[in-house]
Amino acid sequence: MQSFTCPACNQRVYFDNMFCACGAPLFYEPEARAMWNEAEPCANRDAIQCNWVAVPGETLCRSCTMSDTVPALNVGDNRQLLERAERAKRWVLANLSNWQWFTDADAGMRPRFQMLSENTGGGRAEQIMMGHDNGEIVINVTEADELIRIQRQHKLGEQYRSMVGHFRHELAHFLFDRLAVAPGFLDDFRALFGNETADYNAALQEHYANPKEPGEEFITAYATSHPHEDWAETVAHLLHMVDFTDSFVSAGLSMKGLPDDYQPYADTDADHLLTIAAAVAIAINDINRALDNSDLYPFVLTPKIREKIKFAHGWISSHAERGA
Repeated sequence: MQSFTCPACNQRVYFDNMFCACGAPLFYEPEARAMWNEAEPCANRDAIQCNWVAVPGETLCRSCTMSDTVPALNVGDNRQLLERAERAKRWVLANLSNWQWFTDADAGMRPRFQMLSENTGGGRAEQIMMGHDNGEIVINVTEADELIRIQRQHKLGEQYRSMVGHFRHELAHFLFDRLAVAPGFLDDFRALFGNETADYNAALQEHYANPKEPGEEFITAYATSHPHEDWAETVAHLLHMVDFTDSFVSAGLSMKGLPDDYQPYADTDADHLLTIAAAVAIAINDINRALDNSDLYPFVLTPKIREKIKFAHGWISSHAERGA
């Protein structure tokens, strides 16, 4: 988690802070990746505690303007759930901006989000299938309820499930569509992940009827279902690792083999990045075990999985140069 400073007093502040301890208001400016004390606020500042600056000439910020649909905020816990879900979305978008996704310099298409709740006020929970289709991403904000999310994590036998994880996974599908038009991407993708034109619905039905273990080639069991899901899971894990390594460095922590001025998002050597991220994960896993907590990152990076992550890193981190 990146930390920032208040321009008014230079105290440390955090990504979601609305005010500094000194009393000054805080506004996150995504293009500058910095906190400001004065700015035109997003229209959702009071409604869902969005601290981002409004897009010039508009009422909403860069993140909120991507949400085409939101749940009825006067129904149940929807306001609180949307607040948590949008906070996760802003964080993931801020991460991706380090690689120039969705910044002012990025002329490509933006994702559109349908932020839906199972509680529509009708007395019966609506079924919501999270997913991506042609630039539109559906997110179930009900999973911003930690208890519900943990229950589903156990039911589905998943090692990790979070709102940030959902956004990273679904945005990975969107990034695929952007990258697919770049010369050479699809040929190299198919050599590693398989043919993404294979029947998707049939593959998912087979996956749920006969689930497979991830083995040596897949980062999760869900990744085995179809090349599209293998890609999305791989990209999500790339983003997890870069971000927790960046958070480690930003907290001022150091360890053997970690350069003093290391910047994970600027590292073009994916092998080097993964080696450092694995070392950070192991160290924090050890700390968590000392407290009898679950591992921070309970996944094994086999040679095949590393190869896939390196491929994803190469394309996602340099998409601007590749014309995607």
